[in-house]
Parts: sequence; structure tokens; C-alpha cells
Amino acid sequence: MTCHDHAKAKVRSRPALLLSVLAALLLCLVPGSGTAAAHGSVIDPASRNYGCWQRWGNDHLNPAMAQQDPMCWQAWRAEPQAMWNWNGLYRNGSAGNFQAHVPDGQLCSGGRTEGGRYNALDAVGAWKTTDISANFTVKLYDQASHGADYFLVYVTRQGYNPTTQPLKWSDLQLVARTGRYGQSQNYSIPVSTSGYTGRHIVYTIWQASHMDQTYFLCSDVNFR
Repeated sequence: MTCHDHAKAKVRSRPALLLSVLAALLLCLVPGSGTAAAHGSVIDPASRNYGCWQRWGNDHLNPAMAQQDPMCWQAWRAEPQAMWNWNGLYRNGSAGNFQAHVPDGQLCSGGRTEGGRYNALDAVGAWKTTDISANFTVKLYDQASHGADYFLVYVTRQGYNPTTQPLKWSDLQLVARTGRYGQSQNYSIPVSTSGYTGRHIVYTIWQASHMDQTYFLCSDVNFR
């Protein structure tokens, strides 16, 4: 699904909402914007900024968000471009040494806190969750068909509380490592786990194939 498809799905009748959708479409077309650069993100279970964009992209000024979705509210207020550019949360040149480039407490922003663009994604609190079972599938949308050298999927250890604790590398347990994926727009990574209950973070690292470009993606989940 393209930016245009996502945006069209969001269209409602009210003129103010239509203007918001048109703004999103313009971002898809503006050269040099993160959206125009056409990267990607985990769409199921939704990454933090993709989920915020999906739920509120056509209504992001609605004050009801403050009560209904407070973590997205603070993220939209901190930097709306991080939500519009939900597919641009990556860093270049990590050379596989991720912990050296992404400090503890900054995993959900991929260490991309310069200028404040993505640091609201590291905020500790009750982010909206996606219900999953022990066996689930990570679905990633790659608008530019970069391909993947590999994906790493982690789940936070049992006992970690994402509503009160900043995310550290030591909180993560590797549950899936894939091989190479050819160029496509949609990837599915099957994950099999056991022993997890309640609220967790699924942390996906996508090492793209077209260059040394790495995506660091937090998805809030609830194991049923």
C-alpha cells in the first residue's frame, strides 16, 4: 500500500480532516522528505509512530487524543514530522554494531534524537498495544523495496514494565533472526515464543540491503 492508498483510506467528510489528509499527500510528494524517500516500518504489530499516524493522521489536532491516546498525543505535540515520516526512522553506517550507535533509553528512536525528531518515541508510558499470541507474525512494509540482509526480532524479558522503565538492550531477548529477503514491499517474519504474558515491546531491527541502513522499530504488544 502506497502513501496515497493510506491517505485515501483516511479521508472523511469534514473539510478540516480533508485538509490534514491533503497535507499528508503533499508530504508523499515533496522531494527530500522522509516519506518521499520511501522507506518503511513495521505495520503489524504497528510501530509506535506508524500506529500514531494510522490512528490520528487525519485528526492529529483533535484534543480528544490527549485522553484517548496520551502517548501519541505527546509524540504529535513534540514533533509531528516524526509521525508523518513514520517510514523514515533509520540510521546509516552502524556496521552491525548497534549498541555502539543506539544508547540505552533511546532504542525506540534508534538514537535519532538530534533535533528532537524521534525522541518522543522513547517516552515511557502506556502506549497503545496490539494483542498477539505466543506465535505471531511481524509484518513490515517496505515502500522502496530495499530488501533485507536480515531481520532481528526481540521481545522484552518477562518482568520488564514498559510503562515505567526506559528500554535498554539488556531488556531484550532475541526470538527470531532471519536470512536475506529479496526486494519486495511486504515482508512477513514468523515468530514463535513461549512464556510471555501481558504487556511487552517487540523490537525489530531491519538491516536493509541497498546500503548499510538500519531501522530500529518498537511495537507495543499485549501477549494474550
